[in-house]
Amino acid sequence: MKESRFKFENLHIWSKAMDLGEDVNALIDNFPKKENYNLSSQMLRAVDSIALNISEGSIGQSISEFNKFIGYAIRSLAEVVTCLHKAIRRKYITQQDFKVFYDESFHLMNMMIAFRNKINQSSDIKHQASNN
Repeated sequence: MKESRFKFENLHIWSKAMDLGEDVNALIDNFPKKENYNLSSQMLRAVDSIALNISEGSIGQSISEFNKFIGYAIRSLAEVVTCLHKAIRRKYITQQDFKVFYDESFHLMNMMIAFRNKINQSSDIKHQASNN
């Protein structure tokens, strides 16, 4: 891997979001052609949005701005999960694929929530220290 020059490249949640994006991209290759501009497109845009929002937020000027973008990333992940439900209902994916992607999505969501809580705690500690 190349040298990391942007701080988001060192974030585990960004790396996991990038991996999920590539995995979903491979998964939708098997969707029917009629879904190219519907479910496939929506799912790909949503999954790519996760890593994009993490990176965009990390470049921001404040913790509250980063928080906002992590929130966007979590909402995009919820879209991916809904697309997974649509895909299993339409029989585009197997139950096993659904479980793997669902579990991976749940794990990533928990990681993002924990990360957001950690940066909020860090912000609270800095704020308290500056007021003392």
